[in-house]
Amino acid sequence: MVQTENFIDIEPNLRVVTDDDRDPSRDLWEEYADWWIENFTGGADAEYEEQILPFAAYEMDGFDTVLDMGCGDGHISRLLAKNGARVIGIDPTWNQIVVANQRAGGPAYARATADGLPFADASFDAVLACLVFEHIDAVDEAVAEIARVVRPGGRFSFFVNHPLLQTPGSGFIDDHMIDPPEQYWRVGPYLVEGESIEQVEHGVYIRFIHRPLSRYVNTMLEHGFELQRMIEPAPPPGFLARAPEYPGAATIPRLLYLRWRRT
Repeated sequence: MVQTENFIDIEPNLRVVTDDDRDPSRDLWEEYADWWIENFTGGADAEYEEQILPFAAYEMDGFDTVLDMGCGDGHISRLLAKNGARVIGIDPTWNQIVVANQRAGGPAYARATADGLPFADASFDAVLACLVFEHIDAVDEAVAEIARVVRPGGRFSFFVNHPLLQTPGSGFIDDHMIDPPEQYWRVGPYLVEGESIEQVEHGVYIRFIHRPLSRYVNTMLEHGFELQRMIEPAPPPGFLARAPEYPGAATIPRLLYLRWRRT
């Protein structure tokens, strides 16, 4: 047993990701880790800076031991540690964990998968997963692991791309077949659970797994979580300023947040 930062034991008998035991999207994340870090951390992304980071800090306020699941380079972990929490971040991607350790800032980090958390039962007061579950295959096992490591009465903060309004194939349509032309948001096939490889930028490909909201909610309920709060925020001003040609974007949430309590 290895102790991290003198407050959480990492148990080596529990499954930690290896090169031969990984989810299918990991190779893409290893390949494009630098792209993600450059474009979404260090103040580069308006949604993180203006919305996700402040809200994560608000939701984690007052919790002592926190697990940041799918921590990437650790930008949320560092913020929570700065605010006084004792934080461990885990991620299956070496290229993210290496940068997280280099950037330091207080948290401890481990390379692990969501469905094999190397921690004892009831180790954490709170678990946070931000834009992680749309990249996880083993959703049932991952939720079971979170339920195991968070203490009774603890919190699970769940951020996800909005399952209805951000389905694969969704987006604005400029309809010039009618007079006057109309602009509206097209919703992709919502009830179809499946994967897609999306080109998120020229030459950059990331694997996503879409699930309807009921899949997440029912899985959480089955593993002993109680839903306390649901938030569908409008995109922040910095994001909207990048797309002034779509005035309706302010009415289409990109993010869904669910606050869960471990019973």
